[in-house]
Amino acid sequence: MAAFTVHLRGERDASEHTITNYLMDVRQFIALQWGADAAPPFDWKGVDRFAARRFLVHQQKHDRAATTTRRKLSSLRSFYKFLMREGHVPGNPFSGLVLPKLSRRLPKLLSVEEVGRLLNAPFLIEVEEGGARPGTWGRYARDRDVAILELLYTTGARLSEIALLAEDQLDLATGVMIARGKGKKERMCPLGSPAIKALRRALEARDGVWAGWGRAGRPPALFLNKNGGRLTPRSIERMMKKYLVHAGLNPALSPHALRHSFATHLLDAGADLRSVQELLGHANLSTTQIYTHITVERLREVYDKAHPKARL
Repeated sequence: MAAFTVHLRGERDASEHTITNYLMDVRQFIALQWGADAAPPFDWKGVDRFAARRFLVHQQKHDRAATTTRRKLSSLRSFYKFLMREGHVPGNPFSGLVLPKLSRRLPKLLSVEEVGRLLNAPFLIEVEEGGARPGTWGRYARDRDVAILELLYTTGARLSEIALLAEDQLDLATGVMIARGKGKKERMCPLGSPAIKALRRALEARDGVWAGWGRAGRPPALFLNKNGGRLTPRSIERMMKKYLVHAGLNPALSPHALRHSFATHLLDAGADLRSVQELLGHANLSTTQIYTHITVERLREVYDKAHPKARL
């Protein structure tokens, strides 16, 4: 396990998030195969295709999502590939397993009008509360939240990419953000003028808060929490949920809905699929094609409602 961790980090350049998931999946297999209290060394050579299939059936019995099950099997397949390379096992019992099919559920998204309501929600809260939020921190929290929401929509970036965003990844003069995505791959994301203005306000307000706290040097993160640390992805999710409620929108939507909305609105406006793929940072075009299904589905709904011969 330790050698596998070194392999993932050093040779495959995997992110810490990926390494954590791989090790968690291997440990789940250990618990199923030898018991939760089992201690190493484990008989990796004794694992056969029936044991691998039992692990697959276990995931299905517990109603794991197809994407989760496929990832767990991929983790074990990679682990055994590593064991084979190191000469610890003669074969890979996880190769050749039939993976569960992925469902083609259309992702949830917001209309252009709904996105506008969400982005305006931080200012709407102030009006409802009878004025600006008190103090320097209150103004910064508002400007920070507006900047985050604008970034999520204007770039289509993942939540983790925004939460880990550093100031040196932004070039507000040229209107470009460097997103660091899956596999540590970087891509350029254009920034819309509202996002640039929101970021300038947020940075100015952040520096004012930092100075007011009497802290020396540069702030440690682009988006700060009340303790002066980095705002976490979970905190951003809670923040967005609050504004969804105030905007009269579905509070079950996640920040990823803005990524879905970004892609769909681009395609609706005539952007080509390859460009959207690049902007989203998808490795495969097939991943981006789900948004063409969304567009077709919406056209079908409009047709069914408006055309007199749609439903006879």
